[in-house]
Amino acid sequence: MEEVKKGGVNDFVVKLANVNGTGSASANGLLMKSIFRMGVPVVGKNFFPSNIQGLPTWYEIRASKDGYLARSGRVDLMVAMNAETYARDLADVSSGGVFLYDSSWPRDRSLSRKDVRILGVPLSRMMTEAFEVARTRILMKNVAYLGVLVALLDIEMDVVQQLLEETFASKRKLIDANMQAIKLGHDYAREHFDCPLEFRVERMDATTGHIVIDGNTAAALGCVYAGATFGAWYPITPSTSLMDAFGAFCKRYRKDPETGRNRYCIVQAEDELAAIGMVIGASWAGARAFTSTSGPGVSLMSEFLGYAYFTEIPVVLFDVQRVGPSTGMPTRTQQGDIMPAAYASHGDTRHVVLFPADPGECFEMAVSAFDLAERLQTPVIVLSDLDIGMNDWMCREFQWDDSYRPDRGKVLDAERLEKIAAFHRYADVDGDGIPYRSLPGVHSKGAYFTRGSGHNARGAYTEDAGEYKEVLDRLRRKSDTAATLVPEPVLMSARKPTRLGVLSVGGCDQAVREALDRLEARGVALDYLRVRAFPFSRAVQDFLDDHDQVFVVEQNRDAQLRSMLLIETEVAREKLHSVLRYDGLPLNPGAVVDGIDEIMRRSQAA
Repeated sequence: MEEVKKGGVNDFVVKLANVNGTGSASANGLLMKSIFRMGVPVVGKNFFPSNIQGLPTWYEIRASKDGYLARSGRVDLMVAMNAETYARDLADVSSGGVFLYDSSWPRDRSLSRKDVRILGVPLSRMMTEAFEVARTRILMKNVAYLGVLVALLDIEMDVVQQLLEETFASKRKLIDANMQAIKLGHDYAREHFDCPLEFRVERMDATTGHIVIDGNTAAALGCVYAGATFGAWYPITPSTSLMDAFGAFCKRYRKDPETGRNRYCIVQAEDELAAIGMVIGASWAGARAFTSTSGPGVSLMSEFLGYAYFTEIPVVLFDVQRVGPSTGMPTRTQQGDIMPAAYASHGDTRHVVLFPADPGECFEMAVSAFDLAERLQTPVIVLSDLDIGMNDWMCREFQWDDSYRPDRGKVLDAERLEKIAAFHRYADVDGDGIPYRSLPGVHSKGAYFTRGSGHNARGAYTEDAGEYKEVLDRLRRKSDTAATLVPEPVLMSARKPTRLGVLSVGGCDQAVREALDRLEARGVALDYLRVRAFPFSRAVQDFLDDHDQVFVVEQNRDAQLRSMLLIETEVAREKLHSVLRYDGLPLNPGAVVDGIDEIMRRSQAA
């Protein structure tokens, strides 16, 4: 196992243990944003139960002066607000760390460690004395421990107050109550403890030009930017907030300034099948339309996805992955939909899949997804995950180009339809596998029957073997064209030549990058290729050809990415080694290092 180092200035992890439903989220978010406002790179990970309230929940904040944004694999300061998880929380603290708890009630003396500093603060008693309403006391206890942390971590009080005033701008009483609780916790810590701790915050300038945002909100904003006007969905964790955010943005930006009428339509369907059916209909009619879901929804949508693939209707689908199979663990993260997304539906079906690694790419790939869907006339699936979609990430400010115009692809307008002798919907005129399409009602020459059953190049019904094979072969050519249009993979070369490589996708990226830095510090050099799309571009095959061993890092049990590499490329099976993590928690660099070390040890012993 890789050694876990101790925290230091602008390099530490705070983990906050609470009970779901007690209002701790706002206090935890305020702590993270305060660190960010002091110019220190930071990331927040929320681990919460799938019930409404009553079960344990944790929020993990990592500050990293070096800009690392993965889970570090250590806990320097545990804020234990749930007595039922004291033992577990204490065990999670790294040696030399701090365990902070509510000392309003006696603590079991067995819950102690010689290598961990125990700090007690009578938070509940303090809030009982300061506030009259019972619910307020519960909420303010969380705010009071924020005050303790402000003192222990040396966070500037002015930064906290500014954030409070921004958050509750129209609610002066809330600002005053929160500041009262923060000062109570802060003053208690300053009076009873040595403040600040050895791991603390010092002002930096490493967050300029960055924002804090979650992937679902970023993707929703990307949909607005791309020109999406229709969304249909059925609520499912962890994708619900994506459509919620899209609706909020549309209320602000998709209203006619003169009439006040909505210039968008969002429909909560009765189920996932209805949702994607509506999206297919809206896209067929010419709108930019999408749906958002998670793994169970993709399973239900598979037949409609195959229909859209075969009838060549643009569709955009956001799959925010969660743990499966079946209902699985709805509030835990995984990459279990890689193969189901790429090959969704029966028969020879291949979809375009984009793999964002962070909220910044969720925004960018939302735009790319709509352009690719219309240019290729096919479903495009943006494959995010719960960690990216629902957690707070620091990323660069989004680039907004007012000159951007959607790529509508090969759409024949009335003038062009008038000039041609005949319109054949599924004819490959240009040799790239992509036919020309028409929109309903534009011109009588553009009319055709959109059938999911066997059809020929003219769009007519057929069961002729040759005509069916001609359409299927063209769809494969279109997939080959897609491989030249999708986002290219990102290559990070080691500082010295190496025949060892790492290949990964999506939310594994930050953990892999940090793991490579740790391995390089030990003299182990590896090149890294992050795949950003399927079908795989030529660069993926080139990377596999250039390396003798490739470690494929992914978050699922059955090595789905590795399986697709074996199916879609000419790589030798013995070259690919799986580093797998599928416990539902975001990947940490230590797991990557340990996985690569173990494979290399086995290889050397053989």
